[in-house]
Amino acid sequence: MNIFIGYILLGLSLAAPIGPINAAQIDRGIRHGFMHSWLIGVGAVVADGIYMLIVYIGVVQFLETAFMQTFLWFFGCFVLMYTGIETFMNAGKINLEYTRGKEPLIKSFFSGFLMSISNPLTILFWLGIYGSVLAKTAATYDTGQLILYSSAIFIGLLVWDIAMAAVASSSRKYLTSHWLVGISLLSGISLIGFGIYFGMQAFNNLFS
Repeated sequence: MNIFIGYILLGLSLAAPIGPINAAQIDRGIRHGFMHSWLIGVGAVVADGIYMLIVYIGVVQFLETAFMQTFLWFFGCFVLMYTGIETFMNAGKINLEYTRGKEPLIKSFFSGFLMSISNPLTILFWLGIYGSVLAKTAATYDTGQLILYSSAIFIGLLVWDIAMAAVASSSRKYLTSHWLVGISLLSGISLIGFGIYFGMQAFNNLFS
């Protein structure tokens, strides 16, 4: 049981660092409420699950090729720049009235999914973190326990997702419209900044 809790804490620690997903969750929670923010995180968790499966079945060499890494950096740059510019442009439209339901929930899910699935840092993160966890766990436990402990990581990710969505959606009740706009602008700038970084990495890969 202690090991299971430990893997839940691992999932929490993996989700906690501030990055594009958390920035998008904050903005979407303020703009549209809990469900939209939560689905951003759910989309990211689904992408995480795909990479965990890739590591599990051993299709790692394909992602480690120079071509694929460059392509993923460029694709990640596009997704983050698009999302960041959209967030930045819509920041001035925020007001204290609830705007829930104006944006399809499925769009929030796919935003989170695309941001995570196209993030090379996510790929490297899971290859490194989950790859080492998998190697250690597989050497000690059977397949059933391996699946159980992998699911514990997912539980940790989802707990963080729910916490972020709850904080982001409830915070708008206590903030003025100027604060809401400011936070949304910062989220947009953060996403654009990550996108620029990804683009620089793509060009470095391309011309190195």
